Amino acid sequence: MRVFAACLAVLTCVACGEPGPPSAPPASPEVAAPVVAAVDPARVVQSRSEVPAGFEFADVAGRVAPVAQWGLGPAWTANPPTCAALGNPAVDEATVRGWSASGPGAIVYAVAAAVSAGLDTGVLGDCERFAVAAGHTTGAVSIVDGPPIADVPTVGLRAETVTVVEGGTETRSHAETFAAYPAGHVVYVTVVSDPGSGDSVLGPGFAARLLAGTTSAVRGVPVAGG
Repeated sequence: MRVFAACLAVLTCVACGEPGPPSAPPASPEVAAPVVAAVDPARVVQSRSEVPAGFEFADVAGRVAPVAQWGLGPAWTANPPTCAALGNPAVDEATVRGWSASGPGAIVYAVAAAVSAGLDTGVLGDCERFAVAAGHTTGAVSIVDGPPIADVPTVGLRAETVTVVEGGTETRSHAETFAAYPAGHVVYVTVVSDPGSGDSVLGPGFAARLLAGTTSAVRGVPVAGG
């Protein structure tokens, strides 16, 4: 009996030391997908924080289409005519929200609104360079790449305009407009500068960066520093 008991004890101890079946790994916590709020043009004001100090802000009013910001009057034309929508998106006027900022060497505009038609990429090939005119003002507009924004089509426009005033004096202006079309809306930023001015503190690429920030704001993504 004593031998049997001793053997039983040894077997018991060996069994205690054997590893059990591997335990299941702990469940990984679920990572929630980022939530993007519905597009709200009123949030366009949040991107004002991206403009350097020294600029004075105001709400946009009156004609706020890019072509108006380029300095062309209401009876303007585009050649080819199919390019007109790039300078004058079909916005719902009641939803337009935006701001302007005047400062050293430049005027900045940021606008957001609901739109009845998105970006027609089919016309871009015919509008790589097109002409605009209104009264004493003429201009040449060229398409450039817009900043990359996930799931949002973008386009860039550069406009060089000349206005002939009384006495034959010419006034020249340079403008950059970048537009994005998120979910039934349009967001666009225009920076107008005097080609002869060396005072602008905005620096190259500012308009494209401001469009990205403004688009994030209206989509409900927080703007850094906003």
